[in-house]
Amino acid sequence: MNWANESSPKEFVLLGFSDKPWLQKPLFVLLLISYTTTIFGNVSIMIVCILDPKLHTPMYFFLTNLSILDLCYTTSTVPHMLTNISHDKKTISYAGCVAQLIIFLALGATECLLLAVMSFDRYVAICRPLHYVVIMNPWFCLRMIAFSWFTGFSNSVLQSSLTLNMPRCGHQEVDHFFCEVPALLKLSCADTKPIVAELFFFSVLILLIPVTLILISYGFIAQAVLRIKSAEGRRKAFGTCGSHMVVVSLFFGTSIYMYLQPPSSTSKDWGKIVSLFYGIFTPMLNPLIYSLRNKDMKEAFKRLMLLTFYYKK
Repeated sequence: MNWANESSPKEFVLLGFSDKPWLQKPLFVLLLISYTTTIFGNVSIMIVCILDPKLHTPMYFFLTNLSILDLCYTTSTVPHMLTNISHDKKTISYAGCVAQLIIFLALGATECLLLAVMSFDRYVAICRPLHYVVIMNPWFCLRMIAFSWFTGFSNSVLQSSLTLNMPRCGHQEVDHFFCEVPALLKLSCADTKPIVAELFFFSVLILLIPVTLILISYGFIAQAVLRIKSAEGRRKAFGTCGSHMVVVSLFFGTSIYMYLQPPSSTSKDWGKIVSLFYGIFTPMLNPLIYSLRNKDMKEAFKRLMLLTFYYKK
């Protein structure tokens, strides 16, 4: 596959907010704190889910995968962003841009599908509890994870090839913090409408189909929860699903805004802020949402802390 063409520069200049010098230091601090929190939060969830036998269930297996995904997702962009913000030369090599685009797209698409899988898991747990163990067996869970990752990377290769093969006529200034489809399309010196239409089709498949399945799943879940007679049972069911719905709303809301509209209609600075939100801040918030709103996770953290304290003594 030919990722480069005759108009491809050896490197790109990532403008970010370079026209706002006063914003560089606050942004650097904000990104550093967010990235550190993302690493600590997601690694903590991975450790707890792996070490605590009570969390060896499909729900926490999927949550562990989400933490791994979010960790890789932010690492594909943030370290280079921090380097660029702290230096006057804000560049990325062509190969680095290609790698960043493919990885960022792949992990974003995989997260869309994984969130849909997680909603199906909650649907089976609440609406068909007697069949849960049979339906959500280990082999089925592994296949769902494999399908999510494979489809995510396949989508990324397709979208990246369409984007990178557009002629750029030597343009190399990317008005963004990292290499992303809408920003790279703006460099093209040819008519982008046919490519935008194809990219829109792939975005609909990856964004709208999963979010529709999630909404259908939660429609059935809401009906089932309302039929539960005990207030404690309803509260536990809503608590379990509430965390997932918050994550879904944050991630899909910003992603749909960014990818399901023409690149030219996105405000220059607002598009950058939205990208920062779903690419950096949402992965940071996910561990906080799941740990603070999930009783099982909080109890598992306490058990792990007590066990660590006991062995230290």
